[in-house]
Amino acid sequence: MEKVVVIGGTGHIGTYLIPQLVEKGYQVVCVSRSIAMPYFENLSWKEVEMVALDRFELEKKDQFGQAILDLNPSIVIDLICFELSSAQMLVNVLKGKIKHFLHCGSMWVHGFNEFVPTVETQPRKPISEYGEKKVAIETFLLDQYKKENFPSTMIHPGHIVGEGWWPVNPQGNFNPKVFQDIEKGATIDLPNLGLETLHHVHAIDVASAFVNAIEHRIQSIGQSFNIAAEQAMTFKGFATAVSNRYKQTPTFNFLSWDAFKKKVSEKDAQDTLGHLEHSTLGSIEKAKRLINYKPKYTALEAVFESLDYFKNTLK
Repeated sequence: MEKVVVIGGTGHIGTYLIPQLVEKGYQVVCVSRSIAMPYFENLSWKEVEMVALDRFELEKKDQFGQAILDLNPSIVIDLICFELSSAQMLVNVLKGKIKHFLHCGSMWVHGFNEFVPTVETQPRKPISEYGEKKVAIETFLLDQYKKENFPSTMIHPGHIVGEGWWPVNPQGNFNPKVFQDIEKGATIDLPNLGLETLHHVHAIDVASAFVNAIEHRIQSIGQSFNIAAEQAMTFKGFATAVSNRYKQTPTFNFLSWDAFKKKVSEKDAQDTLGHLEHSTLGSIEKAKRLINYKPKYTALEAVFESLDYFKNTLK
């Protein structure tokens, strides 16, 4: 039985990932800053070893990598690596001592879309600090594979959603009032013509991609994979679908960017601009072909599950 250490395993992805690993027969260790519970209960968690490690503090002393190695893993999944230095410290210790290392990246490594759907072989042109950092980590891990045969795999999710997680809304931000206004039949402000795209993915499908990458290790090592729903949605199409679900007639007010940003908060404007600029639309054909990735949820199904969850829990 191979031991899998999941770093950041009590978050949204880990909540779905760890039960899948247990059900596949892996011995699982969940590492988090404190002994926290996942989003949802699952009997599989009773078989999981919970380990509290403060990554930030241990990295200051260059001790985090050794702390992970001391858990004696065959496979390491890092769900919470956001700095190149963090990846470097971990890999330098694990090199030559594990069978598989999986990193959670982001489809924002692609930056501006020039050709769509975006495929993994396209040159990286990140346009945000977050994207730049994820590209640096991906570049390092792929270089380690090529030069040192370090067994790395990169999973790049789209906009993660599911129960317990507010989805990116049709304005491209996280303000739940947008969904409430749509449900009431209000006219919705949309930037530009509402034709930029959002590519959601349910957390359970992201989790399945990690498991499939492990199960198809020969095909996945040294590779990056876009992970998302089968189809992306335009801002307008997304808003229309939500309106239809609530039996409303969709009405929109299309605004220039300058006009739109004056009508929303500074945070909402920043979030919207990021999603407008990226207009995420990624191909998942490589993941389907090499690791048998089969998303269970459409983008809308994932969003609606999230909305139903919050409507029920916030009553």
